[in-house]
Amino acid sequence: MTQPVSPPRDSITDKVPQDRPSAWRGLLARTDVRTLSLLGVLAVLILIGGITKPDEFLDTRNLQLVLTQASVIGVVTVGMTFVIVSGGIDLSVGAIVALASVWATTVATQEYGFAGILFTAVVVGVGCGLVNGVLIAYGAMVPFIATLAMLASARGLALQITDGKTQIVTVPSVLDLGERDAYVLGIPPLVLVFAVVTVIGWLVLNRTTFGRRTVAVGGNPEAARLAGIDVRRQRLYLYLLSGLCCGIAAFLLIVLSGSGQNTNGNLYELDAIAAAIIGGTLLTGGRGTITGSVLGVLIFTTITNIFALNNLQSDVQQIAKGAIIVAAVLVQRRTASTT
Repeated sequence: MTQPVSPPRDSITDKVPQDRPSAWRGLLARTDVRTLSLLGVLAVLILIGGITKPDEFLDTRNLQLVLTQASVIGVVTVGMTFVIVSGGIDLSVGAIVALASVWATTVATQEYGFAGILFTAVVVGVGCGLVNGVLIAYGAMVPFIATLAMLASARGLALQITDGKTQIVTVPSVLDLGERDAYVLGIPPLVLVFAVVTVIGWLVLNRTTFGRRTVAVGGNPEAARLAGIDVRRQRLYLYLLSGLCCGIAAFLLIVLSGSGQNTNGNLYELDAIAAAIIGGTLLTGGRGTITGSVLGVLIFTTITNIFALNNLQSDVQQIAKGAIIVAAVLVQRRTASTT
C-alpha cells in the first residue's frame, strides 16, 4: 500500500505569506476607499459652497474660520475616537468643556494669567476624565450611565460657578492668540494646535503599544485580558485621555470666544460621536481611524458654514447631519457583513 505523499515543505510555507499580503491589501484597500469617499464628500461640499456663495465661502477669512471652528470640536473628537475604539462611549465631553472653560475664566483663575487659565482648563478636564474612568473601569458602571451622570453634574456645576452669566476674559496674552497678528503663515494658532493633537493621536493609535491595546480591548476585552492586558487600567487611561482633550478644547474655545459660559460645548458629544462614526470608527469598538474622524469633523463644520452663509435654518442642518450619520452606519454594517 502506497503512503500518501506529503506536499513539499516549501509549498506549505510559501502559501502563508501569499495569503497574508492579500489580507493586508484588502484591509488597506477598504481604508483607502473609506478615506477617498470622505475626501470626495468634502470636495462636493466645497464645490457646493463655492457655487452657492462663491465670494463669501471661498474667501480666505471664511476658510480660516471653518478650520478654526473645526479645531475645537476636532480635539474633542480625537479623544472620543480612542474611547469608541475601545468599545466605550463618552456623553460628557461637551459638559466637561463647559465646566473647564468657566472654571478657567473665573476672576480668581485669571489672576494667574495665561498659565493659570491653561493649567486650570487641562486639570479640570483630566479630573473629570479620571472620575469617568474610575467609575467605568473599577466601579463596573456602564459607560453610557457613568458619562451621562457626569454630563448632568458638570453642566450643573458650570451653571453654579457662572450663575448663568458670561465670564469675560481679560488676559491679553490669551486674547491675542485669536487675533490675526498671531497667525503663522496665515494659519490660526488654534488650527496648529489641532494639527499637533491629530498627529500625536494618529501616532499613538497606530504606532504604539497603547494604541494596539486600545484596539484589542475594543475588539475582545476577554481575549485582551487573557493576553496579559490590564483592561481596567487601559480603560482608565482612555477616559483620562478624553478628559485631557476636553481640557485642551476648552482652552481653545476660551481663545476663540474670549469668554467662559456654562452653555459652551453644547451638543459636542453628538458632533464628536457623529464625526467618528462617519470617519469609519465602529460603535462596537475594535476599529477606528484618526484620519477618518478628522475628515468627519471637517465635513460637519463645512456643512454648518454653508448653511450659515445661505441663511438656512438650523433644523434643516440637523436633519442633514442625521441623514449623514444614518448613511454612515448603514455603510458600516454593509462593510462588516461582507468581511
